Amino acid sequence: MFRKVVRQSKFRHVFGQPVKNDQCYEDIRVSRVTWDSTFCAVNPKFLAVIVEASGGGAFLVLPLSKTGRIDKAYPTVCGHTGPVLDIDWCPHNDEVIASGSEDCTVMVWQIPEHGLTSPLTEPVVVLEGHTKRVGIITWHPTARNVLLSAGCDNVVLIWNVGTAEELYRLDSLHPDLIYNISWNRNGSLFCSACKDKSVRIIDPRRGTLVAEREKAHEGARPMRAIFLADGKVFTTGFSRMSERQLALWDPENFGEPMALQELDSSNGALLPFYDPDTNVVYVCGKGDSSIRYFEITDESPYIHFLNTFTSKEPQRGMGSMPKRGLEVSKCEIARFYKLHERKCEPIVMTVPRKSDLFQDDLYPDTAGPEAALEAEEWVSGRDANPILISLREAYVPSKQRDLKVNRRNVLSDSRPASAPGSTRPAASTSAASTNIAAPSGGGLSGAGEARKLEEVMQELRALRALVKEQGERIGRLEEQLGRMENGDA
Repeated sequence: MFRKVVRQSKFRHVFGQPVKNDQCYEDIRVSRVTWDSTFCAVNPKFLAVIVEASGGGAFLVLPLSKTGRIDKAYPTVCGHTGPVLDIDWCPHNDEVIASGSEDCTVMVWQIPEHGLTSPLTEPVVVLEGHTKRVGIITWHPTARNVLLSAGCDNVVLIWNVGTAEELYRLDSLHPDLIYNISWNRNGSLFCSACKDKSVRIIDPRRGTLVAEREKAHEGARPMRAIFLADGKVFTTGFSRMSERQLALWDPENFGEPMALQELDSSNGALLPFYDPDTNVVYVCGKGDSSIRYFEITDESPYIHFLNTFTSKEPQRGMGSMPKRGLEVSKCEIARFYKLHERKCEPIVMTVPRKSDLFQDDLYPDTAGPEAALEAEEWVSGRDANPILISLREAYVPSKQRDLKVNRRNVLSDSRPASAPGSTRPAASTSAASTNIAAPSGGGLSGAGEARKLEEVMQELRALRALVKEQGERIGRLEEQLGRMENGDA
């Protein structure tokens, strides 16, 4: 009898490879702020990196094609008055990014289609509600315009960015500093890792604790928790002896971990990146020079080590490209953007295949840029999984529309009704109402088109009335001025 020695897996031979020097982003002064975030966010159009800035906080936004040396005078996004701690691209609009800062605010920015040509200082929305620095920013995976922020005041706030409203305030569930937050696949729950060593699963709309595991990792150093596609929770942390650990948990039975592995004795926080399509978790340690990757399966021991990518330079931060931004023709299953002290280096993860044909098993349908729900639908209690797209045609997204600002005037109030369940408007914004437009896809119904047309006509009539009124006023003033010049007045 032959015993099966090696576990079969199509990801067993995944290998990482840094790109050539001319495809790196050189001379970037990566932020030195002491905060365990990734400092980097990337999508199929842009790379964003938090950088050193004097007299405030800033981050660079570069088109992916702008490789090579970055000029010191290259424009930044620099509206914060304190250092930027976390940034996150909107999953439903590749030109919208949110940032959290030491100045206690969250700002949402519209990046021009071809990148910045001058410094961007005016956000579309400023969300004010935290009393201490904001270190965690994460968009809802399926509902448009829903953004979560968490600060050092141990408060989690959920915003409707489209109306600049605070939807939910969760201020009694975390007794200590929140290390990270991760939404589940459909955005009905999120899990959090906290300094009190507990991992919590929370229903944000009810404001209730669904499950809690105390002392998930017994060490005092920072830990992380992320939701997997099947609802399980993957955590990284430290043992009592300061050894770095990985664990897999079933929220239905939080008593004991399904799997627990010890890695090494380094002291950098482990940042997990998860690919729900392949069930592979990539673990990057801050200050490490390696990326370890593991496959999560339903068979014991559940967490299967695949391989390690190693390099000479330690990483200051890391960004991960969404699946729809990868090169399918090269069997690329992940791409990371590794931050060095003065540069950003893309690292490509590839499955070696001999065939040039599309590999169905590597690229199942993946989450696309269309939102499955509007913010109001999510608030009303609806849930939906991400809308999936096929990568077979090397998917080309539709043209993005700008972040639209509807200015309110006294003649025509077209402000959207406030979302049910909102607690209070806690935001200053450049207009009374902002609405992030979805990527145009031509999927509107006839009724929706008619409503939009009516809104435009109403706005046009209001503007005409305003112009007529101002014209009459100018005429009266000119007449009065003429009388004054002739000495009649």
